[in-house]
Amino acid sequence: MKITILGTAYPYRGGLAAFNERLARQFQAEGHQVEVLTFTLQYPSFLFPGKTQFSSEKAPSDLHIARALNSCNPCNWISLGRRLRREAPDMLICCYWMSFMAPAFGTVCRLVRKNRHTRCISLVHNMLPHEPSLLDKLFSPYFVAAQDGFVALSESVVKDIEKLDKNQVPKTFSPHPIYDHYGDRLPKPEACARLGLDPSRRYLLFFGLVRAYKGLDLMLHAMGEMKRRGFSLPTLIIAGEFYEDEQKYRELIARYSIENEVILHNEFIADALLPAYFGAADLIVQPYKSATQSGVTQVAFHFEKPMLVTNVGGLGEIVHHGKMGYAVDPDPVAIADSVIDFFSADRSAAFTDYLRREKVKYEWNRMTAAFFSVYKQ
Repeated sequence: MKITILGTAYPYRGGLAAFNERLARQFQAEGHQVEVLTFTLQYPSFLFPGKTQFSSEKAPSDLHIARALNSCNPCNWISLGRRLRREAPDMLICCYWMSFMAPAFGTVCRLVRKNRHTRCISLVHNMLPHEPSLLDKLFSPYFVAAQDGFVALSESVVKDIEKLDKNQVPKTFSPHPIYDHYGDRLPKPEACARLGLDPSRRYLLFFGLVRAYKGLDLMLHAMGEMKRRGFSLPTLIIAGEFYEDEQKYRELIARYSIENEVILHNEFIADALLPAYFGAADLIVQPYKSATQSGVTQVAFHFEKPMLVTNVGGLGEIVHHGKMGYAVDPDPVAIADSVIDFFSADRSAAFTDYLRREKVKYEWNRMTAAFFSVYKQ
């Protein structure tokens, strides 16, 4: 088949770009012709809270990636839609994650579908965002109405799409596959050596961009709760660029006097360093206040690392409580209870064994099969 993927990819950085590129490779491995179209402009600079949108890595040599979509220019949407209508891919996959992109994606798809050949089947990470705004009510229905089908990464997202889908097109849930392109798992001593850490210490890892919905404050309150109980604190590594005010988190660290138990790396973590961060960690913590699913979970699967997540969105669907980690209420006491249990009962080996058996469910060929299932419908 001739497949076009429209969404974030190189030269843009981050988990969404990594996902789209890995999806393209899987389609290619199965014998399909794949083109990835990314943005000429993804976000206006005033809407982007980070330091840079762009990757410092080398361009992928095994993918055909072209910059084609300007998220803010309706004339560009029309010209790209007409171009794709002429090129007539069998499947156009829009990789959707926020309502800001709905007008662009929705317009392109409306024009492409006029060729009566191309099927627009969107991959939806989030239908309704973690931090809602008026744009969601205005823009999201416009995008949904332009699709022939949907693949969502969690059951909760499928339900969100159904609320907006008046046409009742085919849709399915396929869990976020494992990010398996970050290299081999590193032994803890080697990983710690790369990061300049003491391998004899116990480490929690909070990884990824820091935003309010990810609940870093809950994790810091949990550290304070563990200290109050007299538990010997593990070290919390916070590895990711802050997309909001860092100072409020530093104030919490000072409030609980846990400066010696928190390592803060406020920067975007390059792919090459992921084996070190995940290799050093004993437990990956995701104390989210809201969620659909998370790419961090799938990186943890790849590196076979036990996880602590909060039971919001689709996280509890993936992390089986008491078997590969913990899925608890977004509450500092519940988080503290789980961390104490993990280290006190020495559950690492048992959780890791379960992870190794469970990870086969999240292979990339299951994701491509989901697209073809919706396409056939």
